[in-house]
Amino acid sequence: MIQVYSAEHPAEAHIVKGILETNGIECQVRGDILFAARGEIPLSIETAPSVWIIDERRYRAARDLVGRYERANAGKEAAGPSWLCPGCGEKLEGQFTHCWQCGHARGFPKDFSME
Repeated sequence: MIQVYSAEHPAEAHIVKGILETNGIECQVRGDILFAARGEIPLSIETAPSVWIIDERRYRAARDLVGRYERANAGKEAAGPSWLCPGCGEKLEGQFTHCWQCGHARGFPKDFSME
């Protein structure tokens, strides 16, 4: 097995795994369970969620797909500033519309208009 991607969070690793599997490359995610222990153990390249392919002969094809994923997501920023959930106080990144903790919807600014 050989590593083809190191992710910032488990969801990203599983997205890349899905891309690879859709293209016929068998792989697995490692380190996604360790993510829950961040703060207790140092987060490093060895403990971050990562994607590993089973057949090393598919490395070039896997890296090509990962490269396309990285280019497609380069420069994408959050849909807005971080926000605090009015329901439970959880701090969330700007791209989220609902709190992952309690499900409360994000409030929009007073000057927000659908027109």
